[in-house]
Amino acid sequence: MLYRFNDFVLDVSRRELRRGDVDVAVEPQVFDLLEFLIRSRDRVVSRDDLLAAIWQGRIVSEATISSRVNSARAAIGDSGEEQRLIRTFPRKGVRFVGAVREASDPTSEPVPENRKSRMAQPEGPSIAVLPFTNIGSDPEQEYFSDGMVEEIITALSHMRWLFVIARNSSFAYKGKSPDIREVGRELGVRYVLEGSVRRATDRLRITGQLVDASTGAHLWAGRFESALEDVFELQDHVTSNVIGAIAPELEQAEIKRAKRKPTESLDAYDLYLRGMASVYRWTKESVSEALRLFYNAIELDPDFAAAYGVAAWCYFWRMANGWMTDRVGEVEEADRLAGRAAELGKDDAVALSFGGMARGAATGDIDGGLALIDRALVLNPNLASAWSASGTLRTNLGETTLAIEHLARAMRLSPLDPLKFFMQTFTAFAHFLDGRYDEAWPLAERACWEQPYYLTAMRVAAASNAAAGRLEEARRHISRALRFDPDLRISTLRDRVFTLRPAVFSKYVEALRKAGLPE
Repeated sequence: MLYRFNDFVLDVSRRELRRGDVDVAVEPQVFDLLEFLIRSRDRVVSRDDLLAAIWQGRIVSEATISSRVNSARAAIGDSGEEQRLIRTFPRKGVRFVGAVREASDPTSEPVPENRKSRMAQPEGPSIAVLPFTNIGSDPEQEYFSDGMVEEIITALSHMRWLFVIARNSSFAYKGKSPDIREVGRELGVRYVLEGSVRRATDRLRITGQLVDASTGAHLWAGRFESALEDVFELQDHVTSNVIGAIAPELEQAEIKRAKRKPTESLDAYDLYLRGMASVYRWTKESVSEALRLFYNAIELDPDFAAAYGVAAWCYFWRMANGWMTDRVGEVEEADRLAGRAAELGKDDAVALSFGGMARGAATGDIDGGLALIDRALVLNPNLASAWSASGTLRTNLGETTLAIEHLARAMRLSPLDPLKFFMQTFTAFAHFLDGRYDEAWPLAERACWEQPYYLTAMRVAAASNAAAGRLEEARRHISRALRFDPDLRISTLRDRVFTLRPAVFSKYVEALRKAGLPE
């Protein structure tokens, strides 16, 4: 379907907005809003209509709705004062009032060559999952493949920061071998996930590739193979592993993209990505810089739940490393930020997992933190950071068996995760609490190798080595910890660790005392 108004063409099938022969860059959600307003131009569209059509019933603020409407106006050159095309009706809603001509067969119009080469880049990350190629003739395999892709699309849709093309659009490419860059142009996405399914006797092999649609470069590739005993169990396994593998790759790709943008063109999401890049440097200075960026993102978008959640997490990180200068004030701020993340991010698993971790670790409200994390896992059971947060807090409760299971799942979902050293540290701590010291100290030391500045890993390595009778190694870790944190003592340890049950804390203190930590 083509909609023509003034000198614009809204091409629904190609998801393009054109002014003459030039593409107009418009983010996917704004495109959907513009299409909805044009289709509904015979009436005033209310706030509830917009929430149902554009946000799928999710509650968002008036500021967010106004921002999207203003972006739609800007895309079509509509003055906010004149409102020639999109008019606001106070206390009623908005309506597209421009004259529109429709054409039902967009393929009948030739596409100028100079426009084919252009791609309207969305402002935020976006992805299309194409139907996986069935390498074989078994129709049952075809159903399995399509079902698995649908599950992947659904799971990706739970990531609020990611715009996911609906199944009906991506399945238009079924049975074809399209150029990925052309798919990116036609669907208006930055990333495309493609793959294949092959059956060999009683086994299935699934491959997947994540591609940057703007360049055609491969960002990730994976292969999964299993016996064909329970196809639905295999489908769940593949879906979970694909999501766990590509989510960090998408985030890292977006962080790199944000770094390349000139500073004068930053928006809230880019500030958030730059903040995440600073967090992943793990130093005192970089975490302070991350906090500044998250606060700037929140200033631009007061409803940015994930920015609140990760900002709260930064205060927990400051506490764990002895960097707090005003413990009471910073803990209160962590609690406030976590509360806002929970309030705004009821359907945002990232906000809930980071906010829950901060609430449980920094403020001591472990039950409250776990409630947020459990909700995150309901929203997105493939989110490694949520499983990691769950395992960490349960370690501090002494629920070691469940903690190890949850931390192992996090590392299985995201084996190259920037927080892997964190997961290793608390897996080691859980083994230490259970008396498996020879399993604990190698994991803790591995965490120290992966992140040499993480003080909690140094302390857990010292305690585990001491408990295992490896006193020389234990003292070496204490000596290194004191170089990074000269004020670390048995008497100051409480200020640097989460809320621990008395028996758990006593065992930890005794091992650190044995390792040589001063009183």
